Amino acid sequence: MQYYFAPMEGLTDSIYRRLHHKYFPGVDRYFMPFISPTIHRSLTHKEDRELPMADSEAFVAVPQVLTKVPEDFLWAAQVCADRGYSEVNLNVGCPSGTVVSKGKGSGMLRDAQELDRFLDAVFSASPLPISVKTRLGLENPEDFVQILEVFNRYPITELTVHPRVRKDFYKEPVREEWFRYAYEHSKNPLCYNGNIITKQQADQIAVSYPGVESVMIGRALIGDPGMLMRSGTERETLKRFHDELVEEYTRVFGSQRNAMFRMKENWSLLHKRFEDTDKLWKKLRKTTDYAEFMAITTEIFQTLSLADSLRADW
Repeated sequence: MQYYFAPMEGLTDSIYRRLHHKYFPGVDRYFMPFISPTIHRSLTHKEDRELPMADSEAFVAVPQVLTKVPEDFLWAAQVCADRGYSEVNLNVGCPSGTVVSKGKGSGMLRDAQELDRFLDAVFSASPLPISVKTRLGLENPEDFVQILEVFNRYPITELTVHPRVRKDFYKEPVREEWFRYAYEHSKNPLCYNGNIITKQQADQIAVSYPGVESVMIGRALIGDPGMLMRSGTERETLKRFHDELVEEYTRVFGSQRNAMFRMKENWSLLHKRFEDTDKLWKKLRKTTDYAEFMAITTEIFQTLSLADSLRADW
């Protein structure tokens, strides 16, 4: 089984990926939060920082592009090729309202014919192989029948299916019967994504769907960074990982306060890996003082027990 770390905006940036690999090896591919090209056809400072040369990292990373304009996708794919990447991922699954309102992300699933035209344009000229991350549709999972017919017309290196529609966001149960449909009808290799909480659940995918050899995991790997390791997530390793993240974010952002706010995003999931953490998490969430933030995190590490597994009540 291949294990992929899902792209999560504001969480799995280049610093996080590098340090996660350092402390918790086991991820086969890290998918980068998306690049969203504009008419100016240039990377922002942040995008440039987040897209290092491929051979500068000690792990495999896959850049992801979010756009509805074929020419913009092809420009971004060429940038990725020039930086040494061997694959580019197309995001047609993001459920964000601001993204969908612009017809991007899962907004591209609204019109299968438009999606077909987009794919025809990019597959005919892309300098790199293309993988795709998708949902089932906007509102009706039945739309996936036509959407999958479109995907089947193209040599997608791997189709990652998150078996929810856009309106489900991340709260509603996954519609696993529709992943079964993809399994039975896709002409392209599949990757499963959605509500994987433990390594055992991840490995069960290969049992339930023989031939599916990869899973993509997001929130659970933020909350339980060592879930793929034989030893699991150990307290001391997690503390070192956490403290180096704070140090690196402080250096890059030039501010302890900004580093604190970035780390709060991690703690929104990480606190679910500890027992009886609700009281301290509430204090952590509310504080705007860096020294208090560090004191609370130290208290969590020193006084709270790690739970047997991640509490997935998000």
